[in-house]
Amino acid sequence: MKIINGSICAPQGFEAQGVDAEIKKKDKKELAIIYSAKTCNTAGVFTTNKVRAACIDHCKAKLKDGLAQAIVVNSGNANACTGEQGIADCRRMADLTAEMLCINSNDVLVASTGVIGVNMPMDKIDKAIREAAVSLSVSGGHNASLAIMTTDLVNKEIAVEIEIKGFPVRIGAIAKGSGMIHPNMATMLAFVTTDAAVSSKCLQKIVKNSADISFNMISVDRDTSTNDMLLIMANGMAGNPLIEDAEAEDFQILKEAIDFVNTSLAKMIARDGEGATRLMEVQVVNAADLETAKMIARSITTSNLTKAAVFGEDANWGRILAAVGYSGADFDPNRVDIYLGAEKMAENGMGLGFDEDKARAELQKDTVLITVDLKAGNHGATAWGCDLSYEYVRINAAYRT
Repeated sequence: MKIINGSICAPQGFEAQGVDAEIKKKDKKELAIIYSAKTCNTAGVFTTNKVRAACIDHCKAKLKDGLAQAIVVNSGNANACTGEQGIADCRRMADLTAEMLCINSNDVLVASTGVIGVNMPMDKIDKAIREAAVSLSVSGGHNASLAIMTTDLVNKEIAVEIEIKGFPVRIGAIAKGSGMIHPNMATMLAFVTTDAAVSSKCLQKIVKNSADISFNMISVDRDTSTNDMLLIMANGMAGNPLIEDAEAEDFQILKEAIDFVNTSLAKMIARDGEGATRLMEVQVVNAADLETAKMIARSITTSNLTKAAVFGEDANWGRILAAVGYSGADFDPNRVDIYLGAEKMAENGMGLGFDEDKARAELQKDTVLITVDLKAGNHGATAWGCDLSYEYVRINAAYRT
């Protein structure tokens, strides 16, 4: 596998574009279209929040046949808690996109992100859809990645190439996320394209499993969004033999590449958490089972006290062990070892005389590595989060304005 240029448009047959829309801000790209020259086998996972945006129900309904050809997505407005008008606006976005691209409206998926409870400015949305549709380009992936950002400080995009049965296969992806990040399904907004030939059934299996080890293992602020979704489109233009057996080697090759793409995006989102200065990577090792490892890893990344300690460069390992304790997982506290980078902080549930300077040096790294050894088995899991800074409060105190 090799990393390549091209973002969401790296796979054959895909075009995209992101344009200004003035939905919330002037001189900012706020609407994007992703389009495939051929109808794609498509799969997705969505937020489990009972309060959900109109686009969530729209996409779930349209994906019953496992097919799509385009995605239209806006930032600046979540179109959530907007009632019948929000449903009509979502439908209008799909219908106009289909009209402009001369495709079936049932094959257009819709995504939105931004402020909750505000009606969509459809005059601006209509204009932006028309502009994006006529300017689609194989070089438009970067603009699309900019258009889906809200409080993100950096855009998130990646593309890779692999080989399946002698055929070059490409995968491209973009994502957004900085705040309201605690996925429980699924993810924030992430869109993946591939020119691999793969069945919808296999694609759905890949996307669900991949989300579980990537986006579902990150947290910024323990808030699960109303609009979270991860969509993946496969148009088959690479020409490889159709992947339709989840036990086949080809399936595993494609899955590993998609896992890499999604994990890369997930780490970018965690590092770009609102006000974040560091990425937290928590590795739980030697757990009795996978679920125990995942519960504990996620518990540490969501601990506000641990996050604040990382920001303050305070090697307070007791906060880490406390987060392990309230995770809900079954483990023996008297066997737990804790490491901060290479520095061992605690052994068998008790503190050690560690070097404060070395520990602080670990906390000053861009990626702060926390390892928890349960010494109870051979399972492990990794979760990602970020530190909690003063800036997070400032950003979210004035999000609507």
